[in-house]
Parts: sequence; C-alpha cells; structure tokens
Amino acid sequence: MAYGDRMYDVIPIGHVRSSLVDRAAAPMQGNEGAPDARLVFDPQYRDAVRDLRAGDEILVLTWLHQSDRSVRRVHPRDDLSAPIRGVFSTRSPDRPNPIGIHRVRILAVETPIEFTVAELEAIDGTPIIDVKPVLDRARER
Repeated sequence: MAYGDRMYDVIPIGHVRSSLVDRAAAPMQGNEGAPDARLVFDPQYRDAVRDLRAGDEILVLTWLHQSDRSVRRVHPRDDLSAPIRGVFSTRSPDRPNPIGIHRVRILAVETPIEFTVAELEAIDGTPIIDVKPVLDRARER
C-alpha cells in the first residue's frame, strides 16, 4: 500500500476459523448472533500471544478480505431507508482499508497458538492482523 512515496505492509499473523462462511449471512456485530470462533495464529507469533488467557477481553483487528475497497458512501447497516453516509462515519466492512475491529472474550486457550473466542462475526479464513488487550480505564490512570 502506498501513501505519497511511502509503502506500508500489513502482515497477517493468523486467521479466523468460524462456522460463518458466507459474508451475506454473517451478523453485522458480534452481539447480534455471531458464533464462537477460533483464532489460529502463525507459530512464529507464539511468544506474542503467550500471555493471553481465558476470560481476557481483546480487540482482534482483521483484514476484511471480501470487502469492496472502492466504496465511499453507504446506507448504514444496509438499510435503504437510512440516509446515505460517508463510509468513515459507519462500521461498514466496505471501505478503502477494510480493517475490522472485534471486541471478544477468550473462552479457551486450545493450544499455545489457538484460542476460542465468543461472538466473532468474522467469516472463516479472515486474516488476523493484530490483537490488543481491552484496557480497564480505572487501571490506566
């Protein structure tokens, strides 16, 4: 990807394993009926995920690989009765850089590189590009 004369690389660190295989059938948000899913990390990132535990809330950043990167305006939530809006004021997966952000809870650590998480709306095979902890604001101060 280029901006001006700069290049940026986004390197997948793993992928999602889910019963969701059809983008059209996936819920728009995790709390809208998304199934539990697995995060499978590349073995080279074993040390990077080693401190994640069952019960932790994390933000999973994904590359929404089936998105339309040419979209600039949408009807929010695909509701044609809703006024059309610029894509950056929505959570639409169709956008110039289709980065998904998913707040999930780790249910189980299956292996050092496989985690089961609750309510993930990403489809099977979605690349994972990063994971971050959900921080408790009271502890940040």
